Order: sequence, then C-alpha cells, then structure tokens
Amino acid sequence: MAVFFLRCICSRSPRRYLSVAPLDAGGEHDVIVSGSIISDSVVSGDAKHSYLTVRSLLKSETDPSRILDLCHSASLSPDHHLGRSALSAAVSSLAASPNHLPAVRSLLAPLVMSKRHVPHAISLFGLAGLLDDAAEAFRSSPSLFSLNALLFACILSNNHKQAGTFFRDIPVSYAIKPNIVTYNTVIKAFCESGGSRTFYSFLDEMVHKDIKPNLTTFSIALSGFYREELFSDVKRVLWLMKKNGRHAGLSIYNARIQSLCKLGRPEEAKELLREMRPRGMKPSWVTYDHLILGYCSVGNLEEAKRLFKEMGRKQLVPQSSCYFSLIYYLCRNGDFGPALEICRESMDRNWVPQFSTMKMLVDGLVGTLQVKEARELVEKVKGKFFRNMELWNKIEEALPK
Repeated sequence: MAVFFLRCICSRSPRRYLSVAPLDAGGEHDVIVSGSIISDSVVSGDAKHSYLTVRSLLKSETDPSRILDLCHSASLSPDHHLGRSALSAAVSSLAASPNHLPAVRSLLAPLVMSKRHVPHAISLFGLAGLLDDAAEAFRSSPSLFSLNALLFACILSNNHKQAGTFFRDIPVSYAIKPNIVTYNTVIKAFCESGGSRTFYSFLDEMVHKDIKPNLTTFSIALSGFYREELFSDVKRVLWLMKKNGRHAGLSIYNARIQSLCKLGRPEEAKELLREMRPRGMKPSWVTYDHLILGYCSVGNLEEAKRLFKEMGRKQLVPQSSCYFSLIYYLCRNGDFGPALEICRESMDRNWVPQFSTMKMLVDGLVGTLQVKEARELVEKVKGKFFRNMELWNKIEEALPK
C-alpha cells in the first residue's frame, strides 16, 4: 500500500489532510495507521452515514468548540477508515484556527490513553504542528509503531531534520529495532527537505542490517531526486532497483510521472506512459490524474482534455481531484463551456469543487451570456449540497433576469 494523503492541491485548499498514513503495506485487509497495522472494524450503515456527515461538516467548520462537539457526537474512533478520515479533518480544521492547542489536546487525549491508538494520536499531533506533544505521546507508550508514527509526525509538521535526530537517538535509548517502515519514513523526511543523497547511506545501512528495500523505498528516493533535479541520480536509483531485485511497476512509473509533471515537464512524463505499454503495464486513473494536472499547470489544456477523454475510452474512472483540477484550470483559461460539462459530470457523482472555483464558473457563464446555464448550475448546487447556502442565495439573487 502506498502512502495515502487526502490530496488538497487540486481543490486549492491550504489545509493538509491525513488519511491512512505511513509508507508500507500489511495484508490485503489491513490498514497501515502510523506504522502499525489496524484491521478495519465493520461499520454499520447508520454509523457510516453519521461519520460521512460529520466529516463533511468538519471540513468547513472553524469554531473549535463546535468541532469538538461534532467529534464527540459521532464518537469518532480510528478503528476504521471513516473514523480516521473524520479525525484528520477535525485536527486540520482545528489547526487552522487561532489558539487551537487546547482543543487539539482535548480531542486526542482519549487516543493517547489507549495504547492501541497512540501511534495514530502521534501522527495527528504532527498534522496539527504539535511535534512536542507527539514526542510526549511517544514517551508515554514507546514502541516500533510509535517510533514510525513520530518520524511521520516530523514530516507532517515540517520538522524534517528532527526526524534524523529521532531516528538516531530513539532506537538506542529505547532498544527499538527499526524496520522497513522506519527507514522509508526517515528517507522520505530527508528527500522532502533537500537531502535526497542521504538515501545512499541509508540504503547501505539497510543492506548491512539485512532489511531489504522495497519499491516504496526506491519510489521515495526517485521523487526526491526529481524534486532536486538530480537526473543522474534518478538513473542510478533505477539501476540500484534492478541490483536489489526490484523491477519498476505501476507505482514507480506513477511516481516518476508525477515528479516530472511537478517540474513542468509533462511531455517527458507522457514518454514514460508510452514506455509502459510495451511492457504490458496498464496505466491507472492515478497516472492520468498526474498527467492531466501536469498539462493544466503548463497551460496545455487541449492535451489535458484529450487525456480526460482517453480515460473514459479506457474505462478509467476519474476521481474528484481530477475533475476539480480540470474545472479550475478551464475556468481560469476562460473555457467555461467545457468546464460546465465536466462540472456536471462531477456533480452527478456527488463531487462539487470548492466555492471559489464554482463561483468562477458561474461568473464566467454569465459573462459569456450563458445565464440560463449559470442559473441551472446554481439551482443544482443548492439542491444537492447544503454548504455555503447563504452565499449561493446571494449569487442567485444577483444573476441577471
């Protein structure tokens, strides 16, 4: 299982959401939470609906006391995915508010009291930028899982260098033997902070300790070297993969495609897409999502639209991030007709872009004399989604008759 974060770049949101967490896999039916394996418990239909409703409300709520009330009313627990996702939304919302420390500590106190949930609490403290609290939670229940969560918290709180200190000191002080997740997490911390070449020393250390690097290890290193534009090192990592008996699969290609697109080099990324086909690898929706965003970011919307249509022909279902990216960039470019078509498709799947993008689309439709379409869009939003209702009422009232 790869690293899972709820992506926010495509929705243009400044908040960062944590969904599942670190950097490796358990069994098919397990979820990795902060480096530990927690089997998802069964969620009843009523509980699922409650969690989904609370999660939606938490993403837009800004009042700390109201956030805590919502969490308590739903009895949120990290024992299953929806609970983890809702807790992440709660902590992200709290972290965006002033004087959020007491509320975050109050919310996470029950998790710290449970040995089973301490690793997840550590990660959430990191998400809130409270690395000292994360370290204190680790000391309350030191373990390999808690160590991995603490390193992950360093990344989430943008304290990447501290991850190196924890990695060197804690295993000695607490007699904890690092595993593959530990190494992958600390490598990621260095790669995200301009120290990608430390990968080689970590790799040597892993081999010396008989810890076999996996595809995640190499994927993290590749992303780091691309970020620093060290292309000779990219080639070296690909060679080291083969030397260590790891062959590039879809996850490696997706990581390379995403990295090139972030560098504004989508044409080179598309060459990798062509390279996949003779090797019998089928691209996923993730592959196309990276490419579409890459072409959007360099202003080649025609190619982005072509790739979006190609996804449909290949029966690859776009996710919300793909819809939102394309709608946003089409509106910014003044292509309101295609943006409206894609927005309708997204809303049919119960995904609506954030308010600023939707308003840009409505204003653009009005500006291009498509008032009827603008009014129908506003009515559809109000009929299906209840957030920002007062703002939508004002926009509707201001539409030309």
